[in-house]
Amino acid sequence: MCFWQVIGGLVIVTMLPLVSLTTQPSYYVFTSFELAPESNWIPSTAYAAILSFLVSQCSLCGYDAVAHLTKETKGADKNSPIAILSSIGIISLFGWAYILARIFSIQDPSYLFDTSNETAGAFVPAQILHDAFHGRYHCSTGAIILLFVIWGSFVFGGLSITTSADRVVYALSRDGGTPFSSTWQKVHPKRKVPTNAVWLCAAICVLLGLPILKVNVVFTAITSICTIGWVGGYAVPIFTRLVALGVGLGVIMLWWAIDARKWFKGPVRNIDIPKGKV
Repeated sequence: MCFWQVIGGLVIVTMLPLVSLTTQPSYYVFTSFELAPESNWIPSTAYAAILSFLVSQCSLCGYDAVAHLTKETKGADKNSPIAILSSIGIISLFGWAYILARIFSIQDPSYLFDTSNETAGAFVPAQILHDAFHGRYHCSTGAIILLFVIWGSFVFGGLSITTSADRVVYALSRDGGTPFSSTWQKVHPKRKVPTNAVWLCAAICVLLGLPILKVNVVFTAITSICTIGWVGGYAVPIFTRLVALGVGLGVIMLWWAIDARKWFKGPVRNIDIPKGKV
């Protein structure tokens, strides 16, 4: 999976700007905002930028897999932080290069969301690839090949996330923490994997993905919701501890304001020190 995404990403980032007949200037890439027609409810470009981060942050889930595997490695106390930070850095670098390569390679911004274009104005990344290859070679074969690279990355990413999810389902079911736990905790006698939990997670993924075939914005909505829920899940233990600390400090401060300030004067000296001695 890593080789597919790294090598495939390098191919896209390298080939797309080279194939494009023209490239967009820097001021367009870094200062212009192009909103889809159905995005007319967005109040400002700043709000659009914030929403765009929700989708892109979903790609930073690599360190989650590292966290799952650290207990199975040697020197986890040193290697796991290095691996987590490295995964975030590599993903950020590749993602930034991938986005820049696509935006610089846009041929006609006004054509991207045109409902009469080859992707019905709904799939901008595919349209960028089509315009670049068709403009130079009058053929879309190269664009389709690169789309398979992107689709393959989605497949591998989905398999990785599903693998992580079925491990969680199995662990919770083993402890009796899910409905029908006896079903999901069963381990296949030959393959030694919780096949029922795997099929459950796969079925949920399929059901969640079916609406994408009809409504384009469902994919963006799913990735945004998953990002919020996934990051929020990591924040729950931290927030819970800070609430516990806040409650304790709040009770103490309230007690001080109501009663203790009237009689508490600080530490009491319980040893008499003769005069002239320190």
